[in-house]
Amino acid sequence: MHYFRPLQSNIGHVYLLSTSTVKPIVNTSNSTDSQSLTLSFLLNSCGLSLESANLASRKLQIDATAKADTVLKILRTHGLTVTHIKNLITSRPLVLLADPHKTLKPNFELLGKLGFGGTNIVKVLNRDPRILEADVHTVVEFFRTYGFSDKQIASLTLKRPSLFMYNAQKCFKPKFEFFESLGFSREEIAQILSSEPYILERSLENHIIPSVEVLRRFVDTDETVLKTIKSCYRILEFNLEEVLAPNMAMLMEHGVPKSKALKLIMLQPKSLLLRNHRFAEVVKEVKELGFNPTHLLFVLAIRSIAVMSKSLWERKMVIYRSFGLSDDEILAAFRLQPMCMMTSEKKIKKLLDFYMNELKMTPSTISKNPNILLLSLEKRIIPRCSVLQLLTSKDQIKRKISIIYAFRMTERMFLHRFVSKYQLLIPEVVAAHQGKILFEGFPQIPLEFNM
Repeated sequence: MHYFRPLQSNIGHVYLLSTSTVKPIVNTSNSTDSQSLTLSFLLNSCGLSLESANLASRKLQIDATAKADTVLKILRTHGLTVTHIKNLITSRPLVLLADPHKTLKPNFELLGKLGFGGTNIVKVLNRDPRILEADVHTVVEFFRTYGFSDKQIASLTLKRPSLFMYNAQKCFKPKFEFFESLGFSREEIAQILSSEPYILERSLENHIIPSVEVLRRFVDTDETVLKTIKSCYRILEFNLEEVLAPNMAMLMEHGVPKSKALKLIMLQPKSLLLRNHRFAEVVKEVKELGFNPTHLLFVLAIRSIAVMSKSLWERKMVIYRSFGLSDDEILAAFRLQPMCMMTSEKKIKKLLDFYMNELKMTPSTISKNPNILLLSLEKRIIPRCSVLQLLTSKDQIKRKISIIYAFRMTERMFLHRFVSKYQLLIPEVVAAHQGKILFEGFPQIPLEFNM
């Protein structure tokens, strides 16, 4: 993807629990003894290489090994292997000075209750080993107070363990209060922040509030602001003044009506979060494909191209070609329905296999009716085929079936025309519509593929 991700802000209000006093290293005989003891402990007890031990010994001084031995014991007790411990001490030597009983053990136990152990705890420590020295209990309780489930707390812990280095009351509470003032419920706040905890590291005054103000310039109501944020939580991680605003201005410079540009914000705001030069390339590409900037299809095409890497686009082109569609037919389909390239590779394969091998559709039919590539094979296409198969086998349908039209009917219309109408005469039609009758083809009535 080509998203512009802002640099992380500096951590403010960082708090570690008291561990042990790290004494300044001075040129005395006692200091020399401590340095030797520290280096020996890192080499022999922690298993560090001489180079790593020398580097680590510059950051701490061990006067006696009892506490450090207890730290190592707790690390082993909670599932860390020799290699894990070596990596941990190398990246964070000061963990050896953590209070084993007041800090380290309680943190491990609480993290264990959140589901972290073995491989999971190692992932957390690899991201930020300082969590073992933090006041984990206070931060967890803060999130629980705001309605976060333990599963959501675990999710944000895995993604961003550095959050435990903050004073939650000073750093997080004002942001929670701001989100509530916008109209988000606590349940919604928990969902947003457990999914994108990076937002909590952004400055409220310098980033979050200005971002919301940028959104307000483009959308009409606070309700629309909420909908936009809900559709793309990550939007609050970006500098919208530098990214969203110029991209919106670019659309309108190319003749896109504001109402259509707003559709893009509502449908896929992350497509507007590309770097400006990359977004300009997308707009140019869409215009070269022949889309009219005044039509909704223009912004839908931008949506499809903007959020997809070029390699993924080409893989999907290869799939379409493998089923006999020419490049011109693929692009013709895209011009009619840009969302056909948003369908997953797996779904494209399944749909094309069914349409072309089971229903004998031609590449031309697919190209002219790309909306059928957005439908669910299991929930819509096959059940409707089963219904039509049953009705034709019972001699209830005697003329050609416009199968494309049958697929595109609303559920209410299809039920009325093909299920409710026949369920007293042919009760099995309900089971067929529920997908309980195997579809075996249309042997009797030829299909029509036109609308």
